[in-house]
Amino acid sequence: MSETAEADYPRPPELDAVFHCSEIRRDDDRILYYGISDVGERELVRRVWPAFREAGYEVQVVTTDSGLDVIVARPYADGLDGVPWLNVGLFVATVVTTLLVGATAWYYVPFSTIQENPLSVLQAWPFTAAVLGVLLTHELGHYALGRYHGVDVSLPYVIPFILPFGTMGAIIRMRGQMPDREALFDIGVAGPLAGLAATIVVTVVGLLLGPFTVPQSVLGGGGQVIVFNNPPLLDLIAAALNQPTGYTDPTKTAHPVVMGAWVGMFFTVLNLLPVGQLDGGHIVRAMVGRRQETVAAFVPTALFGIAAYLYFVRGLGLNESVGLWAFWGLFSAFIAYRGPAEPIDDTALGPKRIAVGVFTFALGLLCFMLVPIQVTTI
Repeated sequence: MSETAEADYPRPPELDAVFHCSEIRRDDDRILYYGISDVGERELVRRVWPAFREAGYEVQVVTTDSGLDVIVARPYADGLDGVPWLNVGLFVATVVTTLLVGATAWYYVPFSTIQENPLSVLQAWPFTAAVLGVLLTHELGHYALGRYHGVDVSLPYVIPFILPFGTMGAIIRMRGQMPDREALFDIGVAGPLAGLAATIVVTVVGLLLGPFTVPQSVLGGGGQVIVFNNPPLLDLIAAALNQPTGYTDPTKTAHPVVMGAWVGMFFTVLNLLPVGQLDGGHIVRAMVGRRQETVAAFVPTALFGIAAYLYFVRGLGLNESVGLWAFWGLFSAFIAYRGPAEPIDDTALGPKRIAVGVFTFALGLLCFMLVPIQVTTI
C-alpha cells in the first residue's frame, strides 16, 4: 500500500466533523482512512455515507487490533464490469444438472439411454425452464429493485445440485450499504412477489398440459417413492382451473412442469422465514425495526417444534420432513445469530408498504406445508 495524493481521494467535511484522520492509504481500488471516531461505527457510517456516496463510493467501518478505526471506501458499481463469468458458468452448470435430474427423475428416461444418447436429456427442457424461470424471476426481482434504489447488487448465482430438483436455488449478493428501510423493504419483497407471479404462471401452464404418463417399467419396480404434498396455493389454482393434481390411474401423474411450480412455492416459504438476511428477515426488519431480532429468535424454536411434532406425534421419519425442518431450525439459528441488514436511515415505513408486507406473508402461508415430503410404498 502507498499513500495517495490529497487530490486522489474524497475528504468531505462530514468526515472531519466526527473522525480524527491520522493517515489515508490506497489499496487497489479501496481508500482506507485510519483514525479515531468520536461516534460508534453505525453512527459514523450514517454521518459520512451520503457524502461518500455522492462522490461515488460505498463505505464501511472496521476496527483494527490496535484500536484504530478504519473507514473503507470502495467505488460504487452502477453496472456490469465485463462478462460475469461465474454467473454464466453456474447457470450453464445448473441447466445441465436440472436437465439430467429432470430427465431421470421426472421424465423417467433411463440413465442407460442418456449414456447412449446424451441429447435425450433435452426431453426435460420444460422442467428446466420451469424451475430456472421461477428461481431467476425471484432473484431478478431483488436485482431490479436493488438497482432502482442504488444498492450495489450482483446478478443472480444459480446453484447446481443433484436430486430432487437439480439445483439448490439461487442467490444474489448485496455488496453495498442499505440506505433506508424503504429500500430494504422493496428489495426484500420484490423477490417473493416476482417469484410467486412466475410460479402462478408455471402452475397454470403445468396443469393445462395435463397428466404425464408413467412408464410401466417404473410401476412394475415397486419399492418406496417420495411424495411431494400440495401446498394450498397449488390446490387453489387447480380448483380455479378445474384441473386435477393427482390421478387414481397409477399410470398418470402431474406434469413435471407442475413440479417446477412446487419448487417455487417451497422456496418461497423458506425465503420468507423472518430471520437474518433472508427475504423474510429483510421485510420484517424494515416493517418493525430492531424488534425483528425478537421475532427471529422464535423461528428456530418453531421449526424444531414442527420437527418434534412430526416425529413424536405423527410418527414420521427423518426423511419425511422431520429432518428437513430440523435442518432449517439449525440453519435459521445460524443466520439469526449473524443478524439482519442494517439500513442507514431507520425511519419507519408508511402504511402502504406495511400492507404489502402483510400481503406477502399471507401469500407465503398459502405455500406452506407442514409435511412437504413423505415416503410411500408402491
